[in-house]
Amino acid sequence: MTPAAATKRTLSTAEERREEVLSAAMQVFGERGFLGTPTIDVAKAAGISQAYLFRLFPSKLDLILAVVQRSNEAIRSAFIEAAAQARADGRDVKEAMGEAYGELLADRRLLLTQIHMHAAAAAMPEVAEASRAGFADLFAVVERETGLPPEGIQSFFAHGMLMNVMAAIGADGTHGRWAEVLRVC
Repeated sequence: MTPAAATKRTLSTAEERREEVLSAAMQVFGERGFLGTPTIDVAKAAGISQAYLFRLFPSKLDLILAVVQRSNEAIRSAFIEAAAQARADGRDVKEAMGEAYGELLADRRLLLTQIHMHAAAAAMPEVAEASRAGFADLFAVVERETGLPPEGIQSFFAHGMLMNVMAAIGADGTHGRWAEVLRVC
């Protein structure tokens, strides 16, 4: 094996490990939050040492920010794919994007990452900035793909936040007028 091939293989392995760590971190952070989860727990869930975790992510904050970015990117990608598919099928783009978001919320890791991100933003300026950047990016996607006016975009995002809350409290199977009125997906 040439030195260049060995270097490429090492980088590939590190990239694969980063992905495994991010997946494990979403699960563990989802269960206990960003601030309440020691990095050793993330390392154990990923099957690596804490020292190796810190080679991949130099600090806990770097890991948290990578998880936030992954979560935001999952939503962004789902919106873009849903919009393209809706256009191809002659469907309403906004409805398709809303349905795609509802499907994403079935992944408890993503839902809990979003909830913990918003909570942590109040105490962690870097997470607040990453959250704002994510919202700005999603706003641009929704505006571009739907052509909605500002009020329509605001309603779309408000609807999504209500979906988050209803999913988090498990309102799907709940009966009562409040649940029927507020259930959005």
